[in-house]
Amino acid sequence: MLSQICRSGCQSFTQRLLPWVQSTTLSRSHRVQPSATGHVRSWSNIPFITVPLSRTHGKSFAHRSELKHAKRIVVKLGSAVVTRGDECGLALGRLASIVEQVSVLQNQGREMMLVTSGAVAFGKQRLRHEILLSQSVRQALHSGQNQLKEMAIPVLEARACAAAGQSGLMALYEAMFTQYSICAAQILVTNLDFHDEQKRRNLNGTLHELLRMNIVPIVNTNDAVVPPAEPNSDLQGVNVISVKDNDSLAARLAVEMKTDLLIVLSDVEGLFDSPPGSDDAKLIDIFYPGDQQSVTFGTKSRVGMGGMEAKVKAALWALQGGTSVVIANGTHPKVSGHVITDIVEGKKVGTFFSEVKPAGPTVEQQGEMARSGGRMLATLEPEQRAEIIHHLADLLTDQRDEILLANKKDLEEAEGRLAAPLLKRLSLSTSKLNSLAIGLRQIAASSQDSVGRVLRRTRIAKNLELEQVTVPIGVLLVIFESRPDCLPQVAALAIASGNGLLLKGGKEASHSNRILHLLTQEALSIHGVKEAVQLVNTREEVEDLCRLDKMIDLIIPRGSSQLVRDIQKAAKGIPVMGHSEGICHMYVDSESSVDKATRLVRDSKCEYPAACNALETLLIHRDLLRTPLFDQIIDMLRVEQVKIHAGPKFASYLTFSPSEVKSLRTEYGDLELCIEVVDSVQEAIDHIHKYGSSHTDVIVTENEKTAEFFLQHVDSACVFWNASTRFSDGYRFGLARSCAHRCSLTTSSHGLPGRVVEVEGTPEICGPLGTLVVKKKADSSGLSSTKSCSLFSRFLTLLGVALYPTFMTLVCVLHPPA
Repeated sequence: MLSQICRSGCQSFTQRLLPWVQSTTLSRSHRVQPSATGHVRSWSNIPFITVPLSRTHGKSFAHRSELKHAKRIVVKLGSAVVTRGDECGLALGRLASIVEQVSVLQNQGREMMLVTSGAVAFGKQRLRHEILLSQSVRQALHSGQNQLKEMAIPVLEARACAAAGQSGLMALYEAMFTQYSICAAQILVTNLDFHDEQKRRNLNGTLHELLRMNIVPIVNTNDAVVPPAEPNSDLQGVNVISVKDNDSLAARLAVEMKTDLLIVLSDVEGLFDSPPGSDDAKLIDIFYPGDQQSVTFGTKSRVGMGGMEAKVKAALWALQGGTSVVIANGTHPKVSGHVITDIVEGKKVGTFFSEVKPAGPTVEQQGEMARSGGRMLATLEPEQRAEIIHHLADLLTDQRDEILLANKKDLEEAEGRLAAPLLKRLSLSTSKLNSLAIGLRQIAASSQDSVGRVLRRTRIAKNLELEQVTVPIGVLLVIFESRPDCLPQVAALAIASGNGLLLKGGKEASHSNRILHLLTQEALSIHGVKEAVQLVNTREEVEDLCRLDKMIDLIIPRGSSQLVRDIQKAAKGIPVMGHSEGICHMYVDSESSVDKATRLVRDSKCEYPAACNALETLLIHRDLLRTPLFDQIIDMLRVEQVKIHAGPKFASYLTFSPSEVKSLRTEYGDLELCIEVVDSVQEAIDHIHKYGSSHTDVIVTENEKTAEFFLQHVDSACVFWNASTRFSDGYRFGLARSCAHRCSLTTSSHGLPGRVVEVEGTPEICGPLGTLVVKKKADSSGLSSTKSCSLFSRFLTLLGVALYPTFMTLVCVLHPPA
């Protein structure tokens, strides 16, 4: 049956290959030219993309992110990866997963080669079976079933096992690759094939021809005839390495074939700075030539001829020859199903060998510096932390010209690449910097008792009291997009609360972020805690950062809802404080003031349409259609050049309507607005709950009873009566930062909602995070440009702990009273 599968697979391959051979006279070059667009396909459970691949061989890749450009790849499967735990037979499920990943990459247009172990283990299984069968029936009957299982098996010679296992191993590979319409070919080599010039040329020509015909070469040492390993002068030059195990074979093959990437799969995660399993062992993410002194090599693996030291020597030799190398774990059940594709995608898997050392610290080192700096920051007096924040506020105004110059560079580079709303968020101005400075001073003034404040004291026994005290969370990772002004805001909050901070900004704001971070560290240095705030400038992917669960205590994403979802999905064991989109609604009731409604709509939509608290959907009571109020709102929107999208019900009332909205759950972030018609306040509430994002929702009415009903029933972070949606802002609340997003603190997919509700003027905490209901008008006009914030000053302390808890956690301390 197996031979039939292999035969049919090769026949189908020949049928596909023949027309190509007849029509092609020129051989395919090692590098392909990049195509204009990529094509996405998928099968099984792994999607794959036909990607443009092009690079000049000669130097290895400097960064993991460049591995996706690898065209020619060698995958070395160690004995521990291919064999079962009993060292007798193959790990079929693991092997099938590896074949699937290699097939994915092969079908992307890459040239894949396998260097595989396993012939000895497969042959050992077959020979043991033969020996058991050759036992006489009488011996088996007299031995008994239990004794038969424990029957002594003679030690099997490795060469004999290899001879018995080679054909079966290759047949297995053929059967597996045939499932993905890929043909494989076996090549057995010895050390002499690389040292004899004619044999070496023959081998090289054979491999190139197989790759040209889209065949996967499966290479192994010919263990049936290979002599025992002898001492040699390995690694004395680029052309000197003996093939004494599959590690050295893979390295020699990779350099000989000028491959871009060598992936060495073993039974350990990579290189450690001390023996794996010890308490202080740390995985080395990037290994550089000359770092051998920092590594302690352990014993060899349970099977196979090589060990980690052999792998490192082979990897460094390949690196010297221009091939990038990654050593990773191919046996872990949670990652083995995608370890190869993850490496090629540039994800932080295993140990990456690089000849280029980064100019600055690694992200792991930055995490440790942030942890140490945060602890020092927490020990400062409140006045000292406030002094740092005040100094940062002064620097924002004093260094205004340098900041705006850096921001100009970002805007010039982003022109044509970013949408208009994102460009507006990216842009800094003198007024923005002045507002930032004011906000930072508010944080400094309001955070004097953030750390060490006693929230509750309980006497639980005679001479024994329990205190609940605020302490810092630890190290925060804040990821933000296109908003450089977010950096000093978040930094000030972290400083005020004594937390270490890792910042990861969008590359579109790299120049602005760099100078703002330098100013932040300058302010921190006045009290010797410069390292407490770190800006991640390396090419770390966000997904990789979210895996640093031993260094990061809380992740706060500030950006699109897609960014939040991606981070919540990627975070492994780290809580994520996510937020929702800014799909803000305004309901104009039938009992509304014409002037007030028009001014509130203009301010909510037109004052800063790129903001998350800008109006996106305007709900109009049906009785207002074809009234002066409705006409005045439409005229104002036309003057402001707002593009109107008609909701389904609104479109049904019009003979010639604007373009009908594609989705009622759209955050435009620009001068665009959806208008929909509702029949009552209840229908407006239902619409908000169905299509809104629980950010900020407003009712415009002169009927206090209707307003109270709306405020009580709308479940959103901020609910306003006769106020602009733009009033939902931390500065307006006296908090110096935006706090209108509905937040959920998650360690998995489950949120922990709560609400902060004003009941008869007294705020009460009903849960850890969540909703602010405002039941009074902001002032007579309700516009966001007003300076009347006294109504919200009473929420300052409450919101600082409950909604955005100033990055504090709580600790209980038991001690006897003084």
